[in-house]
Amino acid sequence: MELAHSLLLNEEALSKIPDNKKPVFVFEWLRFLDKVLVAAQKSDIKEKQKQLVAQLTSQISESPGPPTRKLLARNLATIFSVGDTFDLFETLNKCNDVIKNRDDSPSYLPTKLAAIACLGAMYEKLGRMTGRSYEETVQTLIKSLKNAESQGRSEIMSTLEKVIKGLGSAGNSTYKDVYKATKQCMTDRSMVVRFAAAKCMLQLVNEAPFMYTSELETVSSLCFRALDGSNYDVRCAVAKLLGNLMSMTQSPKAASTAKWKQPKLEDVLNLLSVGFLKGGIGSGNINREIRVGVTHAYIEFVKSMGGLWLERNISVFLNHIFELVANPKATPTHVDAVYARKCVLFIIRSAIGGLLGEKAQIAAAKEISQIIVKQMNIVGEATVDSDGRSSSADIAGSQHVLVCALHELGSLVLRLGTSASPLVAEPATGIIEPVVSVLIHPSHAARLSASWCLGSISRALPSQLTPLLDRCVERMDKLKTSPEAVSGYSSALAALLGGVYQCPLGIPHAKGKQLFNLSEELLRTASQNSRLSLQRTQSGWLLLGSLMTLGPAVVKNHLPRMLLLWKNAFPRSHKELEAEKQRGDSFTWQVTLEARSGALGAMNSFLQHCRDLVTEDVIRRLLAPLKCALLMFAQLPWVIKQYGTHLKASAAMVRLRLYDVLSQLPPESFEGTYTDLLRELVAEFTLTDNPANTTTSLLRAMCHVDDSVILGSWLQETDHKAIEDQFEPNRKVDKEVLQPNSASGSGALEHDSQSLYARCPTSDPIPGPLPLGVAVIDSSVRLYGLVFPRVAHKHRLQMLQHFIECIKQAKSVRQQAVQMNIFTAVLCALKNLSDAKENLGPDEVKKSAFNLIMGALSSTNPILRCAAGEALGRMAQVVGDSRFIADMAQYSFNSLKSARDVINRTGHSLALGCLHRYVGGMGSGQHLNTSVSIVLALAQDSNSPVVQVWALHALGLIADSGGPMFRSYVEPTLSLVLQLLLSVPPSTVDVHQCLGKCLSALITSLGPELQGNSGSIATARLYCMVCCAIMQDHPDSLVQAEAITCLQQLHMFAPRHVNLTSLVPHLCATLTSSHLLLRRAAVGCLRQLVNREAGEVSDQALTLAGDGSNEDSIITETGLEGLLFGMMDTENDGKLISDVQDTLISLLQSLATQNLTRWLKLLKGVLSASSDTSSSGPLESAPDNKEKDDDDDDEEEDAGLEFKASAPDVTHPTVAPRWPTRVFATECLQKILLACEGIQAHFDLELAREIKLKTSNENFLVLHLSELVRMAFIAATSDSNQLRLAGLSALQDIITKFASVPEPEFPGHVILEQFQAQVSAALRPAFSPDTSSDVTAAACDVCSTWIGSGVARDLNDLRRVHQLLVSSLAKLNAGKSQSPLYNESAVTMEKLAVLGAWAEVYIVAVEREHEKETKPQREEEEYGESSRESLLSLVQPELPTLSQNWLGALRDYAYLSLPTEYSSQLPSDGGTFYHPDTIDSAKPHYKKRWTPILHALAIWLHETGFSVGEMNKESDKNSSVPANAPANMKRDEINSDRLYLILGICVEALSNPQTVLTTHAVNGILKALAAVLSSDWPKQQIGADPILSKEVLNVMHRVFLTQENVYTQLLAVKVVKAVLLAGKDCLQQDRTKFKEKELETPTSTSSESEDTSDSGSMGDGGEEGDIIPEKSVVYAALEVCLCVISRQIPALNPSAPSTGFQVPTRLTKMSEENCSLVASIVLILADLPNMCSKNGSTSVLPTILFLITGVLREMSNKGAERKSPVVVQACLTALRTLCSSSFLEDEDVGSKWRELLRSALVTVLQNAKPSDDKPGMDEVTLLATVTMFLVWGPKEIAQTPSIQKQCVTMFKDCWESKLPEVQLKCLQMFTSVIQKLDTKDATPYIRGVAAKFLEYLLILKDDKSGLDSQQALVTASLNFAEVLVAKAEDDKRLTLLSLLLPVLVSFLVDEKKYSSVSKPTQAIHDDCLQRLVKIGPLYPEQFKNIMMSHADLKLKLGLAIKHSQTQLSTQKKKEEAAANQQKISQLPAKPTIALKTNFGNFAAS
Repeated sequence: MELAHSLLLNEEALSKIPDNKKPVFVFEWLRFLDKVLVAAQKSDIKEKQKQLVAQLTSQISESPGPPTRKLLARNLATIFSVGDTFDLFETLNKCNDVIKNRDDSPSYLPTKLAAIACLGAMYEKLGRMTGRSYEETVQTLIKSLKNAESQGRSEIMSTLEKVIKGLGSAGNSTYKDVYKATKQCMTDRSMVVRFAAAKCMLQLVNEAPFMYTSELETVSSLCFRALDGSNYDVRCAVAKLLGNLMSMTQSPKAASTAKWKQPKLEDVLNLLSVGFLKGGIGSGNINREIRVGVTHAYIEFVKSMGGLWLERNISVFLNHIFELVANPKATPTHVDAVYARKCVLFIIRSAIGGLLGEKAQIAAAKEISQIIVKQMNIVGEATVDSDGRSSSADIAGSQHVLVCALHELGSLVLRLGTSASPLVAEPATGIIEPVVSVLIHPSHAARLSASWCLGSISRALPSQLTPLLDRCVERMDKLKTSPEAVSGYSSALAALLGGVYQCPLGIPHAKGKQLFNLSEELLRTASQNSRLSLQRTQSGWLLLGSLMTLGPAVVKNHLPRMLLLWKNAFPRSHKELEAEKQRGDSFTWQVTLEARSGALGAMNSFLQHCRDLVTEDVIRRLLAPLKCALLMFAQLPWVIKQYGTHLKASAAMVRLRLYDVLSQLPPESFEGTYTDLLRELVAEFTLTDNPANTTTSLLRAMCHVDDSVILGSWLQETDHKAIEDQFEPNRKVDKEVLQPNSASGSGALEHDSQSLYARCPTSDPIPGPLPLGVAVIDSSVRLYGLVFPRVAHKHRLQMLQHFIECIKQAKSVRQQAVQMNIFTAVLCALKNLSDAKENLGPDEVKKSAFNLIMGALSSTNPILRCAAGEALGRMAQVVGDSRFIADMAQYSFNSLKSARDVINRTGHSLALGCLHRYVGGMGSGQHLNTSVSIVLALAQDSNSPVVQVWALHALGLIADSGGPMFRSYVEPTLSLVLQLLLSVPPSTVDVHQCLGKCLSALITSLGPELQGNSGSIATARLYCMVCCAIMQDHPDSLVQAEAITCLQQLHMFAPRHVNLTSLVPHLCATLTSSHLLLRRAAVGCLRQLVNREAGEVSDQALTLAGDGSNEDSIITETGLEGLLFGMMDTENDGKLISDVQDTLISLLQSLATQNLTRWLKLLKGVLSASSDTSSSGPLESAPDNKEKDDDDDDEEEDAGLEFKASAPDVTHPTVAPRWPTRVFATECLQKILLACEGIQAHFDLELAREIKLKTSNENFLVLHLSELVRMAFIAATSDSNQLRLAGLSALQDIITKFASVPEPEFPGHVILEQFQAQVSAALRPAFSPDTSSDVTAAACDVCSTWIGSGVARDLNDLRRVHQLLVSSLAKLNAGKSQSPLYNESAVTMEKLAVLGAWAEVYIVAVEREHEKETKPQREEEEYGESSRESLLSLVQPELPTLSQNWLGALRDYAYLSLPTEYSSQLPSDGGTFYHPDTIDSAKPHYKKRWTPILHALAIWLHETGFSVGEMNKESDKNSSVPANAPANMKRDEINSDRLYLILGICVEALSNPQTVLTTHAVNGILKALAAVLSSDWPKQQIGADPILSKEVLNVMHRVFLTQENVYTQLLAVKVVKAVLLAGKDCLQQDRTKFKEKELETPTSTSSESEDTSDSGSMGDGGEEGDIIPEKSVVYAALEVCLCVISRQIPALNPSAPSTGFQVPTRLTKMSEENCSLVASIVLILADLPNMCSKNGSTSVLPTILFLITGVLREMSNKGAERKSPVVVQACLTALRTLCSSSFLEDEDVGSKWRELLRSALVTVLQNAKPSDDKPGMDEVTLLATVTMFLVWGPKEIAQTPSIQKQCVTMFKDCWESKLPEVQLKCLQMFTSVIQKLDTKDATPYIRGVAAKFLEYLLILKDDKSGLDSQQALVTASLNFAEVLVAKAEDDKRLTLLSLLLPVLVSFLVDEKKYSSVSKPTQAIHDDCLQRLVKIGPLYPEQFKNIMMSHADLKLKLGLAIKHSQTQLSTQKKKEEAAANQQKISQLPAKPTIALKTNFGNFAAS
């Protein structure tokens, strides 16, 4: 195939390949040409053009298939447009000759078609370059029309269309002829020809004026005829023609046509209405196809006129459309009326919903409400009118208008959401009055529509919900004697209640109670007034049913009364039933039946909406009335016979409701009633008692979703499904009706009032319950399916046989109806059997089922064959027996081999497909070969497209389910698919669609193999690509959608081979297709592509916008993203919108950070688009200006016109983004903020500017901060609540992210300070009184974030926002008085949000206050005066109220977090902020807010020191303080209440495994605990209560185990410290008290008591010293310490056995925070003994020492890369604390302590030695530790010989390490040791080590080299020598001094050299001189002796002293001079820099 890729056709290669591959080769060559020629230059093809044209024209006569001829034509046209046109006329003539050829044989047809197609392409592309040749061509084409068959006719039509398009007005002379020819084709019996003719006509309308002038009426009536018997595509094409035709009459072009009067808009609309009303053809029934076609045409007309036109003519347009449905001709029957209303609604919905922006929609809504008022006036006149006949007609007409108007109004308001608030702002002009007035309309349908409309208004504007409820109740009370009012207002109440679930803020709880009483009242008074009894009964039950939708919380309290009502609605026993039969008349029976159906309806609603309340007991109590109802069914036929057929409907309603209720109950609960029930059900759907041939609407749904190809049910997936539902032959296959008598499209509210409170999907909010007859059958089928799996096998057999019998007995149409119902029921049963994994039963049951199915497989009705196939597959799945499956398959094989008729071939091929589908590849493997070969053969039956469709569909199913076993059949199947795609005519769309599905299955079958490079795979891949290309080029949308799906799969498996450069533009173009399925496919594909290659897709799409050559390109500079955002405004399909959003989010996550500027511009465009196309053009501004003088007026108009002219296409303005799109854009903004996190440049202005300068890259958030704030501001101040919430959330994100970003130009300030005005302006509207609670709550959060962020430094700036919070505080105390709009939980939410916000602010304020105290004063002054007054001063005045409310909220939270078993203990009247009935909905609000409130309260208590006085001052004013506290409650009691409340809440939250807390929340709780526990009063409480202390410590232990965050752990350490400190203080007080007592009591008596107790036994461990784990606080503290230490230093974990894998360097990775954590824990350890008794201390000391020495060992390893001085220092401090403990002095335990400390030192020394697995301790740490023990420890330690020996060795080793810092430390430490010890103890150490140090001095005395670097060491060794001299006994002192003095003198420098030697040498000289001067007076005798005996020493010393004195005097002089100089310099002359004097040369005195 590679050989096909050449400019000229490689004829040699072509001749070598087999015949069946030749068409593929040629097609591949043409595909290559198609890509190459478009891009080629004239010069490239010049020399080969002649040969190329010859090759292409020769292909015409090679009988090319449809896709080949299309490409051939396109290439020919391209060659002449790129190259020369020499051969053009010759080629045209050749084509004409082919067409003139008289050969009509089928074999010559492809050649003719190819020639026609080539002509079309050339004329379209070359236009007027073809000269006058067109005249001949057009005549030839028209002539050949007469004899052509349908393919030829449609091809000729489309060529004529292209001729007109290419020539434009130049071809005028022939257009009349073309028109005549096309007129005939418009009513052709072939739909394809009609379609082509309509498109040709449309082209004529654009070019030939006579079409919309003289021929206007002819063309329009021709269109109506074309619509008769049309299919969907023809309807769309004819509608486009009609719509454009009509809009041309209104265009300026039409106005300028001479001799013709332009028709008025009304006339044009009336022309269309003729088609709508009369169907344009004769009289008789309404033709639905024409009506639907005209409906499409209206929409096309409005679309081509444009949005601005619609806005200006909205009144005319609406009135006209509503008149359509008011006309009695449109509504001869009820079903017709329903359909007509659907059409009218669809027109209005498409026009207003699609073309108008939000402002214009609001205007339209006002217009509609005017129409409602007008219609109600007509009704008023009609009822006053005495003439009966006319009035009833008026009312009938008006009811349909009202239904449409109300439905549209409701839908509009729902779409607008809270943006619709202007519509209800002023009662006088608002929409509510007119709607409410309809509630008393005489027509039931109108009342229901008004009710639904009110429900929609309340869902869109939740603030209207409660007022509307109140209003309806009040009006109902006033008009309780009017039947219409009772019925109307109760249905309105039902609709309002049904919408409550969509209003998150709900309704006040009391409303439920009030309405419950009202409905009971209605039921109770029903019998009092016979005129009202029917309405009251219906209304009462309807209301009860709607009340059930409020859910368990409301219904719970009323359930007992409900059960009673249900019980009383039915007779109690059989006897009562019989008695009932004897009495009553027709009317009482009607009321009775209505009451029963109402009761069952309410029961159904209860079961649906209150599942939590449905217990076994409730089910048992419900079953009693249900069984009675079932018994009653037997009586109904008699009653109807007796009292009249008008009771039939009521009886049917009872049956429907009963079936619905039973479907909701578990089937096993009513097993006893199966016999009666099944009899009723079967009779119901086999139409036993039903003369009408009603069919169920469920059959479609029961068939598999993939079978839509056969059923044509893809129409359900178009944008027009609302109206296309009208004819169930969704397309007529050979005029064959698919499902007779089904009313699936005729849903209407009046069929079932209960649908008012049904929950509808948001995409289709108007409920459309089906007519009662259909609904009953549907319900019976559903219930049958549920019950069947539980029925005994013998009953199953009986029923199946009964079904076969029923079908036999029925005839013709009735037989089909019965068969459909039976099959739906059987399918439903089989489906439930397979779900329940049940078996079908013994062989006879299987056989009966098989016979039933086989009967239908040969039915003439395709939907029945489809259902039978499906049933066969389901049955095989349920039976699961391979033999049985084999038999079924064999039966079909045999039938297919023998059958020649279409019906059997289609039915059995589908049966095979379904068998494979349900049994799967493994189960049906043995039949695979036979199945595939048979189906492949059938698929090639080109004589019957229907057989091909079914066979290919089956093939697709087999391929899909075959799995790996199908792999060997892929190649033959693939070549068949390709061969068929190349040859099947495009008009058989279904075949192409099935081929697409097959291809998709084959690609899946190949899967990742497609990436391979082997020859066969490459061929398969190429075939797949060619197939996709053919389908992409197919004219039908469904086939194109299949192509996109296949390409998507190819991209998944072999991404390298899918060319995005051609695919992405194709997808983008498809996004504006008019076909929903195609748009869905395109978006789905894009969604997959952007997951993998977002950048490439986005860039490809932008190139489409960039080249500008393509004017009609739908991509603008906003790229694909802008287009997708635009789609969100125009699409209604939920799935599509969610895919669009996913695609955008994927693009955003991949690209937004790099292309930030572009994305922000895009989002800003969406958010800040003015909310409408204002229509104040010249048309409207003129009348207003009439009063002004004329000049002025003209100017105004000109300005308007000028402005309009500058806008591009002003008639079709793009609609401004609607609120859901803007909400999504705001969420995208937040996602961008999130995506940029972690990249510093986004949040650092200086860095961003720097990078921008270097690289001119401005994609940094911080550079666009003003835009971010602007966008959040726009959203937060919009008129849609959802958008406001999103905007506030975005604003909060922006504040948190940028709060600390500094402003480089103003140091000390932050970048957000410049946006203070915007922030406060964005927040202000949220605090207005009419704002809903959720918005205010969100705004409170933003307020607290803003105040807490510290951006606003100046209090005056903060005051604006702070004022808002203050105003919201007022709500806390008020709020009870005015009647609430929302549920109590909404009030709870708002109040808690306010408290939470204040809590956050208070926390920050106190933190800042503490920071200020710790900060030096200087820093503070930088911020000017304002910061003197602190944030705290703003909060202070509110604290008394706040603290009360915080306490109340916490108390509530504590109550609500109790387990359910304590619910009886909750206060009966609710809490401070929650209502007792709305507990469940209030809980989440408390959960969200309690942590900051707790923290704030804790801080406040800490700050006020728990003084109750603060509270009591308040308590006079504020009743809630402290809740229910008696007047005499003691201060301590109040305090302990508060303390235990806080402790309880904290402990519960931290230790409850169910609660998931964020780290932030845990930190808040720990801070609160620390704050509370550090106050004096709680300290005493907790110190005195060891159990409580232990509890808190255990909880902290849990925190350390569960929280990873180090900051959190540090906070927990604070709490631990606080607990221990409290315990210690308490113990201290107890001991002091004890001592004081002891002093008071005389000694004599104390001797006995002393033994029993003394202060030493107080504390943990008591007298015995036993630490009891369950009780001991110290033990708990040790647990905590061990936990932290072992988590940070795993080597110390005692439970981890020493594995030898411990890597010692692991610890060097510890961060600063971790180190400080361990350090604080070590210090805690050292403090623990003080909490013990004497004996207790000895119990814990070993553990403590073990841990401290262990930490020391691990943290000071030799060779560790990073020392941790913090921890080591902490260990040393801890050891020092222990060494100086008072216990050491104690006579009882002192010795034990000393012994333990000695052991500790020995341990340290042992740890110091390196061993195999441990590198030993770092010397410096070791020295410090040992010295610490020797110096501070008890004497005994230093006296122990073994220790002495080890220490001496250690000092020696350290000295010999030759590391200067170690040597220095060694000297210093040793010096301090001998200094501290007395002479006797020091002697062993001195003897062991001193010699080494002295030796060092003596060496230095002689060898001064390297002295400079050793200054510190020299000083240290001289210090040591001095100490040694001081320690020595007198007789030894002389010897030491005689060593020391010469050394000291040797360091003195000659005075001449002094100034030239180095600084260190000078320093040593000065130091030694001072020492000598000092030693002299200390030991005069010895000094004298030595000096005498060494004269040189004396001389040197003398000179040095003299030199030093002279230096001192010079220094003094210098100082004086400097002082004088300073005095002079203090004059205000220029400032100078004082030089620092260097005193280095002078020795200190």
